[in-house]
Amino acid sequence: MAEAGWTLHPQLEHDAALLGDLALCRVLAMDDADTPWLILVPRRPGVTELFDLGDEAGALMGEIAQIARVLKDVTRCDKINVAAIGNVVSQLHVHVVARRKDDALWPKPVWGAGSRRAGDAARFATFIATMRSRLALNAAC
Repeated sequence: MAEAGWTLHPQLEHDAALLGDLALCRVLAMDDADTPWLILVPRRPGVTELFDLGDEAGALMGEIAQIARVLKDVTRCDKINVAAIGNVVSQLHVHVVARRKDDALWPKPVWGAGSRRAGDAARFATFIATMRSRLALNAAC
């Protein structure tokens, strides 16, 4: 459950699909045809930096590891990229991106590389359902 006063930044809400909630984070999925991409957003108001979480920073790292393991297993990717940049959306959010050596941007980072392109709607829906199931997430947030 979110702390009182927490809301998801409108840009994140607009750009990503809701998967569900873990103990600390809301989990979102980006519809990107080239790279399976999840975002974790700690449900704490006013948090912009990892260190703002205080003692909960360890819980965030645990959730990142959980998401990354499942994403790597589901996608069979070559590498997982993790970043919390926050230059456009200051609300703390962590990108967890599955990368393949044959993706369009490899070995460059996906951030700042231009517009992402939406994938096939049915394939994205299957990805969301698979991730929800594997992470035991409830979509009713």
